[in-house]
Amino acid sequence: MPVASDETRDSGPERISEAEYAVMESLWERSPQTALEICEEVCSRRDWSLATVKTLLSRLVAKNAVATEPDGRRFLYTPLLEKDEYTGSESRRLVDRLFGGRAAPLFAQLAEAEALTEDDLAEMEALLKELRK
Repeated sequence: MPVASDETRDSGPERISEAEYAVMESLWERSPQTALEICEEVCSRRDWSLATVKTLLSRLVAKNAVATEPDGRRFLYTPLLEKDEYTGSESRRLVDRLFGGRAAPLFAQLAEAEALTEDDLAEMEALLKELRK
């Protein structure tokens, strides 16, 4: 009997690729949309074709991340995942996988890599103050 990996045991939504995420961002911004409407937004920036967008949409439908509804000879696509839900789940996976479930080492790593701006630090300080209330 196969043993489930940590990924398949995870209760969060199924992971989506970076390319699929670009399509999701378009749908989170405005939905429902057709594949052509999504392509008009993302294809030129990423040097994609309409066929690429349709392939990514098919994958997202298979992952239950996007719903499809016939509209004449075309389909309308609507996200089934909330952006906050997905990004929260992915953030948790990152912290669990790379930092043993602790957020402090993540921030230390970002600080050491000088990846945090003064604005980032101010936002984190404000968030910490709010969380301590």
